Amino acid sequence: MPPEVGETVPEFEALRCDGQTFRPRTLSGSLGEDGGVLVFFGFAFSAIAENWWKRYERYGWADLDVPVYGVGRDGPYSMNAFLRAVDSPFDLFADVDGDVAEAFDLLVEREGMAGAHTSRRAVYVLDGEGVVRDRWLGEDYISPVPTRDLEESIRGLSP
Repeated sequence: MPPEVGETVPEFEALRCDGQTFRPRTLSGSLGEDGGVLVFFGFAFSAIAENWWKRYERYGWADLDVPVYGVGRDGPYSMNAFLRAVDSPFDLFADVDGDVAEAFDLLVEREGMAGAHTSRRAVYVLDGEGVVRDRWLGEDYISPVPTRDLEESIRGLSP
């Protein structure tokens, strides 16, 4: 079962990409004092990923008081190229082997894609201790993320 509200998410280390460089970083070392947001997605450069990361920026998620990170299966060079291509202010974790998605119980086989596995779309709002304060789990790869509802929870992280 994916982590639920009130549960602590699994700690992980993955390559965090900023559009230029990548370095191994832990989740606990990446969360701000007040917490942060993890956005799990399928593939960089997919129309869905391009659309949603641009929306998160338009909706002001880059200006929130807590960091927002993406988690996807692409490698670090692809993640950095994606960030540059969409001119994104966000950092992305390269979950190359799917270990992070699997730890969150979000790793699914993509139908019709010859055994390819990616993360189920999901958004986790975490406090500074990594406890889930809100979450959204996508049932498919195209449904809209309820950003306004999640923003209330995100704003509630900061005093």
